[in-house]
Amino acid sequence: MRRFLVPLVAALLLIQAVPAGAASTLTNTGFESGLAGWTGNGYTESGGRSGNRLTHWASGAYLWETYQTLTGLANGSYTARVWVRSGGGQKAAYLALKNCGGAEQRANVPASDAWTQISVTTTVSNGQCTVSLFSDANAGNWASFDDVSFSTSGSGSTIQIRGVDISTLKKSEDRGGVYRDSAGTQRDALAIVRSSGANYGRLKVWVNPADGYNNKARVLTMASRIKGQGMKLLVDFHYSDSWADPGKQNKPAAWASLSFTALRQAVYDHTYDVLNALKAQGTTADMVQVGNEINDGMLWPDGRSSNWANLASLLTAGSNAVKAVSSSTQVMLHLAEGGNNSQHRWWFDQATSRGVPFDVIGVSHYLYWHGSAASLQANINDLASRYGKPIVVAETAYGFTLAQEDGEPNIFNSSLQSAGGYPATAQGQADALRAIFNVVKAVPNGRGLGVFYWEPTWTAVTGNGWDPTNPSSGNGWENQALFDYADRALPGLAVLGTA
Repeated sequence: MRRFLVPLVAALLLIQAVPAGAASTLTNTGFESGLAGWTGNGYTESGGRSGNRLTHWASGAYLWETYQTLTGLANGSYTARVWVRSGGGQKAAYLALKNCGGAEQRANVPASDAWTQISVTTTVSNGQCTVSLFSDANAGNWASFDDVSFSTSGSGSTIQIRGVDISTLKKSEDRGGVYRDSAGTQRDALAIVRSSGANYGRLKVWVNPADGYNNKARVLTMASRIKGQGMKLLVDFHYSDSWADPGKQNKPAAWASLSFTALRQAVYDHTYDVLNALKAQGTTADMVQVGNEINDGMLWPDGRSSNWANLASLLTAGSNAVKAVSSSTQVMLHLAEGGNNSQHRWWFDQATSRGVPFDVIGVSHYLYWHGSAASLQANINDLASRYGKPIVVAETAYGFTLAQEDGEPNIFNSSLQSAGGYPATAQGQADALRAIFNVVKAVPNGRGLGVFYWEPTWTAVTGNGWDPTNPSSGNGWENQALFDYADRALPGLAVLGTA
C-alpha cells in the first residue's frame, strides 16, 4: 500500500489545475492554495514539508506534469529548487526547466522517504521559462513536491568544483591501461575527463609506498599534467605508506618510533616538502587535505580522536605548513560518513574549540555506505551553517554494472546496489552522481563548493591493484569507474559538465 495515501478530505479525486496567467514569479509555491497558479495534473494534500504538498500518484500507469510558465524574465542564469519525496520505481520523475531558450535541464527525483531538496539551473535567453514537475510512472508509483522556488542564480547555484581523484591513473597507464572517449576514440584519459567537464584533479600522497606510486615524485608528475589541462589541484595527504581511512591510520614506517614532538614536526616537514616542490615547478596546490577520512584521527595511536589535544596539534602543524608554502591554498579537513551529523558536529566542535585552522569542510558520501542523499543534505546544510565554512563532497562513486572484469571481488555488489537505491547501470551511475551534485548545489548561501568522483579511471589493469605490496592484486573498483569494460567513457562522466 502506498505509504502516503491521499487523504479522504481530498475526496481521492484528481485535480486538474486551471491554466494560470503568465507572471514573472512563481505563485503558490507551497501548494497551500491547492493548485492555484499551476497547470497540469496532481493532487494536493496535507503532510508536506511545510503545510500541503503536491503528489503524483495513480492506481494505473500515468504521465503527469504540473507546471508554471514565467514570462518577462531578464535574460541570464536561473535556478529552480524543490523539496521532494518519492517511493521510486517511475520511468522518469524530475524537476525541469524548459522553453527557456536552450536545451531542457532536469534534476531527477531520488527515491527517499525523507524530504530532499533538488535543484536545476539553466540560462534564459528568450525572456521566459517553464518550471515543470514531471512523472512518467507505473501504477502505484508516487512522488511528492513542496516549497518550489525559482530565482536568479547566485553564487550558491553554480558548482565551482567538478573534481576527479585520479591517483591511480599513472600506474594504470604504465601497466598498459587505455581510455576512449564516448565515441570510442583512444585518447589521453585526463584530456577526456577534462573535456567532459572536470575542472579539479585530486591526488593522494603516501610517504614511502611499496610500489613507488602516489609518492612525492609521482605527485609532481601528475600535478603537471593536471595543471597543463587548465585544472586546479587538490592534494590529499594520507600521512601513511598506504591507505588511510576510518578503519586504519597507520604511521609511515619511517615515523613509527618518533616521539610526539618529532612526529608533529614530521607532519609539518613532509607537508611543506611536497607542497613546496609543487610550487617550485609552477603547480602550486589550490587546496590541501590535512589527513584523509580522519573521523578517528590519524597517525595512530598518537593522533586518535580519543586524544584531541594531540590530534589538534598534528592538524595544526599540517595546516601551518600548507599556509607557509602558499597563503592562498585552502586547507580541508575531511571526514567519511557524510550523513553522520552527530559525529561530524562533535568532531568539528572539537577542532574549532582547539583553534585548528582550516578553510573547507570535506566529507565522503557513498550512497550505498553512508546513507541517502537526504541524510547528506541534512548534514552538510547544518555543517555549513554551524561553522560558516564551504563544503566539498571529497569522495563519491557508484557502480555501472555488477559484472567483474578481474579476479578481485567487486566492492560494489548487489547488496550495495540495494542500499544505494539506484540500479547498477550506466544511467543509474549517472543519476546517483547527479543526485550528489544536486545536494551540494542546494547548500544555502553558496557554501556548496563541489564534488569529487573517486577514481573514475581505476579500470581493471593487471598490476594496478589495490595493494601496493602485491602486484598481483586486483582493484575491486572497476565497476565504479567512469569508463566501461571496453575502456569507453560512460554517461556519468558527462554529469561533470552539466552539474
